[in-house]
Amino acid sequence: MTDEMKALAARCMAGAHDGTMSFPQIVGALMADGFDGYFVDYRTGMATYYGTDGSAHAVAMAHRYEAVAQAFDTAEVQAAIRHAQSGAVDYSYDGFNARVTAAGCAGYLVSLSGRRVVYLARSGETHVEMMP
Repeated sequence: MTDEMKALAARCMAGAHDGTMSFPQIVGALMADGFDGYFVDYRTGMATYYGTDGSAHAVAMAHRYEAVAQAFDTAEVQAAIRHAQSGAVDYSYDGFNARVTAAGCAGYLVSLSGRRVVYLARSGETHVEMMP
């Protein structure tokens, strides 16, 4: 992975946390620069970005979140996603992360080539959201 790609991954993570980049903006920037996707792991506090060439680069998240709940509440994860998609003025990435970890989400995989996001529970349960 090039230094420019690593810098973009860091900018995308920072932009998500400080609200200067929306999810669609992040996805567009990563796709345009040769990324295949990324994985956010709440238990390690890391996001790993993957290039289409098989390379990877890990970026520390700005905040650590409470321990991931044992039970996976799919309805609450979906509600958090819908809130994020709504463009509500009270939305924040940190709030989203806190909400989904409390609902048992241990992490999520964004597949740019597959146009989907897979939310993962500690138990291996999943919830899949398709991207437009």
